[in-house]
Amino acid sequence: MMTSGLQHVAAMYAGVVAPPLIVGAAVGLSAKELTFLTGASLLTAGLATFLQTLGIWKIGARLPFVNGVTFAGVAPMLAIVDQTKDKDDALPIIFGAIIVAGLLGFLAAPFFSKLIRFFPPVVTGSVITLIGVSLMPVAFGWAQGPDPAAKDYGSTKYLALAGITLVIVLLIRRFTSGFVKQIAVLLGLIIGTVIAVPFGVTDFSAVGEASIVGFPTPFHFGAPQFAAAAIISMCVVMVVSMTESTADMLALGEIVDKPADEKTIAGGLRADTLGSAISPFFNGFMCSAFAQNIGLVAMTKIRSRFVVAVGGGFLVLMGLCPIAASLIATVPRPVLGGAGVVLFGSVAASGIQTLAKAGLEKDNNVLIVAVSLAVGLIPIAAPEFYHAFPETAMIILDSGISTGCVAAVVLNLVFNHIGKGKDAEDVTHPMEAGEDLAEPRAEKAAAPVH
Repeated sequence: MMTSGLQHVAAMYAGVVAPPLIVGAAVGLSAKELTFLTGASLLTAGLATFLQTLGIWKIGARLPFVNGVTFAGVAPMLAIVDQTKDKDDALPIIFGAIIVAGLLGFLAAPFFSKLIRFFPPVVTGSVITLIGVSLMPVAFGWAQGPDPAAKDYGSTKYLALAGITLVIVLLIRRFTSGFVKQIAVLLGLIIGTVIAVPFGVTDFSAVGEASIVGFPTPFHFGAPQFAAAAIISMCVVMVVSMTESTADMLALGEIVDKPADEKTIAGGLRADTLGSAISPFFNGFMCSAFAQNIGLVAMTKIRSRFVVAVGGGFLVLMGLCPIAASLIATVPRPVLGGAGVVLFGSVAASGIQTLAKAGLEKDNNVLIVAVSLAVGLIPIAAPEFYHAFPETAMIILDSGISTGCVAAVVLNLVFNHIGKGKDAEDVTHPMEAGEDLAEPRAEKAAAPVH
């Protein structure tokens, strides 16, 4: 149980620490503050995992479900940072928006579980693809060095470190199997950091300043602030997160031979949203299901939710141990950039996999994907496109994930629902688990879900 739980942590660790690193760097946090923010994300991910696996009352899917910081919120949070004049206010504004979005999501959970037919693969696939693509510029920025204003920014030294790290991750994925293959990104970060030491780009000061035991001070970065535009943006992210979690619950239910019904989905969404609402109190971000851990359940055939709960326990312990969180702060930005190409690219690839099940042989669905991707890519392809709009609107418009999600949902309603009969052939079906994920169900593995 301990080793299996630790394997779940290893599979998702890089995904948990990446969002606080991205947002913290954008805000301009020091290595010490970045360590604090990373530890807070680990702690809140563990608490959210407890809610999801063990459950209380009607909260929790009670499936082997790992929760952590969702990538869907990164681009909108960066937009909030960009539009906040005083960067000291950026995190309080983000935390205030997440609290409101989490509470509204918690109230909407039982109703959202009934609206799943409006979020088919054509919508979720488009949004997940946009999440990955929107984050790629972050990885490319990391690869060029720690300081955009420095003379050596983008030098061959930094690009070489990023390239070496990328190659290491690819080689581990290609020539290993099992546990080692699952932690390829983590191993790439470790080996890349060791290689970077002779280049003089590593900073171990955060480790020296970190204590062995610590607790994230509530509202360490200031009391939450509530800005309307930021709240709207994070509410859109919450819809995206809830949609993605629902799809993950459907897939995981098939894997563990316990199909997720409306009650299970509602409980799982309550855990996601409540975990998200609580996270900002401890300086954490919005929480959602981690799809990579679903693949781990399918691969290992270990289906007990208590194993995943043990993984949540490890996350809590790491969050309460600042020196453990500080280790990730020592990883040079170019090394993070090389690993980020794989990490963020995998998110985009996951979206493409979902689109493969979206019925793209239908012209309507092709149009939905085409337009929603185009709208979502505007902030990346033409950053000044919305320059004439008010600053408050820019928080929403500068997030391709938010605008792309709204476009996909609206277009799906227009083309596949409004004016169509219940049995119309070109109404896209609700989300279903992929055939490759559903296969383990037929095997009837001996270990039941507890």
